[in-house]
Amino acid sequence: MKKPLMITLGAAATLAMVSVTAFSDQQRVHAAEKEAATKVDKAAVERSRKITKNLDNIFKQTVVLITSKYVHDESDFAAGSAAVLLFDNISKSSDNKIRLIDATGQPYDEENVARDDFEREAIKRLKAGAKLHEKVVRIDGKPQLRTVTPVPVVMKKCVMCHEHYADAKEGEPIGAISYIVPIE
Repeated sequence: MKKPLMITLGAAATLAMVSVTAFSDQQRVHAAEKEAATKVDKAAVERSRKITKNLDNIFKQTVVLITSKYVHDESDFAAGSAAVLLFDNISKSSDNKIRLIDATGQPYDEENVARDDFEREAIKRLKAGAKLHEKVVRIDGKPQLRTVTPVPVVMKKCVMCHEHYADAKEGEPIGAISYIVPIE
């Protein structure tokens, strides 16, 4: 009978060490994130913020323009679909990574969902009224600015393809644009 007890105690000790190690790993990740943010030139971060802000303005105005000029009924190519293709092409051909993501829980396309903790947290904050969510991170050793901005319903035409958008309150984000922009 003592042998199973020793194995159980050994297993408990191992589990305790794994728990401490996991907690320590989380602390190291958090410390590394803080270090990444503090070791980056503040002027460079501001330049990346400005780039993100300009891209966000251009993209949102483009979607509104496409919708107002070219979307007349459900058979027309949706501006959101155009944005997804545009963002994919930009992401493949440049250092800027851009995605359209759903904030309603009912994505038009299953690919357009928050993929990680940062994007999930961003959606929560945007739904609570934040104007944006951002964080300085390192990807492949290079500093990057991650930003997520809200996409509210701004036109009644949006409801043609997304009936559930009709329930959105004024200014409530139904989606978001997720950016990863190099800090240089």
